[in-house]
Amino acid sequence: MAMGEKMLQMGQADGTDKLHLCSTMRTTPLATPFDTCITHPSERKINLRIQTKGGLLAVDMFQKGLEHIMGVCQHILSKFEASMEEYNAQEDVAMEEAY
Repeated sequence: MAMGEKMLQMGQADGTDKLHLCSTMRTTPLATPFDTCITHPSERKINLRIQTKGGLLAVDMFQKGLEHIMGVCQHILSKFEASMEEYNAQEDVAMEEAY
């Protein structure tokens, strides 16, 4: 394996996790095409072969991909919570007007 190439295995993962991680890592110009496979349909494991260029280590690319996914999840959660607060505030006003 080249210096910027690494085989990793994610446990407790499924196809959705694989899709998000792969699409995130493919958006950077430092990642070259890589392979993924699910070990067996009954197992929740994904094998990743990540290859990078420009001196970036494959493990660092993997870490950046996970951090990006965490950022997206945080954004979605904050938007959801803000929407719920707004909805609950509207419901409170509607209940007060009803009485």
